[in-house]
Amino acid sequence: MSQDRDHGGGHWPIRSLRRAVAQLAAGACVLPVLIVSVIVLADLAGGAGITWLPMLAAGPALAATTNGPRGVLCVGLLAAALGATLGTRNDVPGSELVAVLSALAAVTLASSLASALRGRRERVLAAVRSVAETAQHALLTPVPATVGPFQVAVRYSAAAAEARIGGDLYALIPTPYGVRLIVGDVRGKGLPAVGTAALVLGIFREAAYDEPDLLAVVDRIERSLARNLGSDDFVTAVVAGYPRAGQLEVVNCGHAPPLLVRGDGSVTAVESTHPAPPLGLRALTDHTPGLQVLPFADSDQLLLYTDGVTEARDRGRAFYPLDEGLARHVSDDPARTLGALHDELLAHVGGRLHDDAALLLIRKPALSEPAVEAEPGGRDLASEAA
Repeated sequence: MSQDRDHGGGHWPIRSLRRAVAQLAAGACVLPVLIVSVIVLADLAGGAGITWLPMLAAGPALAATTNGPRGVLCVGLLAAALGATLGTRNDVPGSELVAVLSALAAVTLASSLASALRGRRERVLAAVRSVAETAQHALLTPVPATVGPFQVAVRYSAAAAEARIGGDLYALIPTPYGVRLIVGDVRGKGLPAVGTAALVLGIFREAAYDEPDLLAVVDRIERSLARNLGSDDFVTAVVAGYPRAGQLEVVNCGHAPPLLVRGDGSVTAVESTHPAPPLGLRALTDHTPGLQVLPFADSDQLLLYTDGVTEARDRGRAFYPLDEGLARHVSDDPARTLGALHDELLAHVGGRLHDDAALLLIRKPALSEPAVEAEPGGRDLASEAA
């Protein structure tokens, strides 16, 4: 009887090992298996016995970070089989071996539970991402590569990579009064900021079609925000229009100055001649926005952006020099220009932005220029910062 039990016990680690290896080969993470293998090799080389056996628990613990519960159990089973084999080989006392294997089993079960909880959180996060992406498409509709007389490109990156949606806003639409556009930044983060951005864009799209005067468009946005926002909430924005050939109108409400690129490649900031408070705060000051009119000839370009671009810092805490980057990368293709700027911006911050960032570039091509082929939409939603 005792002999049969010993015989079966001698083969149990081998059968268990074979099953575990087969399941691990079906898709378990390689790193936990490598950890277990290194521990086994160290034990075989040093003959330290019980000193190394407790470290086998590192395998299932590490597997919980990348694998599902089944993968964790497979790694734990592999570690237990190898631990039993090594304990027998090194003549580890039975009570000590049982204690080690019991601890290994406890770690494996706890790691399996942690893996199951992690998987549940990942599924919830995937659902949140799906909803956020749908909201993103509804809020920031794709901008065509050509709108009216302009070539257009947009780049948008949300700092909240898990949700892929942020508080920056942009829109560019043709109207009976020429092409009109807006770029803005809502104070705050999360769903309240998204709701405010949706409100601003909805009012802008309606008012841009209805109001002949660009200042009237801004006034309608201001009145609506004054009714709907809290006392501490506001939106910085630049609203621009192209009412007639060669002329660009700009209204700046507490936002970063746009960058104007002339046909010769020179870059200048369009500083506001009539400084105005952000939208939603006009009642607190005596300043009202004024209309700034700029000459805008063939081959000229205008870049609007949010402070997530200019306030992006590198490891030395230096801000990203957007004007210098634009001068380096400006081209006749807005999509290529913004692509180079965006790549340089991510390299500057080390791969992940800490604030939402939006870039919108328009260019007035000369009539003699051939049509530029560009990808529809010309936009890139934010999954790169992640």
